[in-house]
Amino acid sequence: MAEITAAQVKDLREKSGAGMMDCKKALQENNGDLEASVDWLRTKGLSKAAKKSDRAAAEGLVAGKLSDDGKTGVLVELNAETDFVSKNETFQNAARDFALVGLEIEGVDAITAAKTAKGEVVSDVITNLIATIGENMRLRRSARLSVSEGAVSLYLHNAQGEGVGRLGVLVALEGAGDQAILKEVGRKIALHVAGTPTPPLALNEGDLDPAAVEKEKKFLTDQALESGKPIGVVEKMIEGRIRKWQEEVVLLKQPFVMNPDQTIEQLIAETAKETGSPVTVKAFVRFALGEGVEKKVDDFAAEVASMTGQG
Repeated sequence: MAEITAAQVKDLREKSGAGMMDCKKALQENNGDLEASVDWLRTKGLSKAAKKSDRAAAEGLVAGKLSDDGKTGVLVELNAETDFVSKNETFQNAARDFALVGLEIEGVDAITAAKTAKGEVVSDVITNLIATIGENMRLRRSARLSVSEGAVSLYLHNAQGEGVGRLGVLVALEGAGDQAILKEVGRKIALHVAGTPTPPLALNEGDLDPAAVEKEKKFLTDQALESGKPIGVVEKMIEGRIRKWQEEVVLLKQPFVMNPDQTIEQLIAETAKETGSPVTVKAFVRFALGEGVEKKVDDFAAEVASMTGQG
C-alpha cells in the first residue's frame, strides 16, 4: 500500500469536500491517485458536501451545555438548510457533541478543528452529515461564559430535544453567595432575555456598539427635523430620546418581564441582599437561530420544472 502524505490528503479534501479520514482512506484504496480517489469518494457518496457548500444555511439548532460545576456554559449554532433537519436525531446529537467540545475549547475555528468525545474531528463530522443528509451545514458561531465564583445559567427556547432549541441564552452571575440561588436568578434573567419584546443589545450603556448608537441618533434626528423644529431644540430632544432608547436596549435598565415594576438592576441588588454577598451580571449571550443570515426564498414550482426539463 502506497504511503499517503498529509499534503495528498489536503489536496483531496479541498477537491472533494470530504472528511479527512475519508480522504485518507480513498487515497489508500487508490494507491495515492488523486483523480481515482475523487471518483471513489463520489461512488461512496462522500464528495457531495462540496457541491452544497454555496447553499444558504439559516435553519438548524442552537445547542447549549453547562459544565458539571455550573461555572461555565456554552452555546453553539449549527446551521442547515431546512427546519426538517433540526428534527434529525443524528444532527441533534452532533450539535450536542459540538457544545460539549465548546466547554473546553473557545471559538468556532478551534472547535471545528478539535475532536469530539467520540474521537471524531468536528469538521469531518459536519462533512459526513452533509453527505448523508444532503444539505449544506456549518458550525456558524459559538460563545462561552465562565465565572470564578457564582453560576452560569442556560435557557433554551422552543426546545427540539434535550440541550437543543431555536433560541439559546447564557447568563453569568458573579457572586460568593448560594450558587443555587444565583443559578435560579440567572435562569430567570435568561428567560427575560429570550422573551422580552426588545431583546437587549448590551449589558450596560458603555457596552453598546457605537455604530448602533450613531445609527439610532441619525434615525431620531431625521425624524425630529421633519417636524420643522429649530436645530437647537432638535438636539435637546435627541439627548432625551437617546437616553430613553438606551434604557430600552440595555439589559440592566430593562423592566424585568416577570415583575415589570422592577428592573434587572434592581433584581440583582435584591439577590445580593438575599445571598448576603455582592452580585454582578458578568455577561450574557443570546443566540437566535439564523439571525443575520440572508435566507433565499426558492420558487419550488420553477425548481421542479427545471429538474423535469419542463422549464
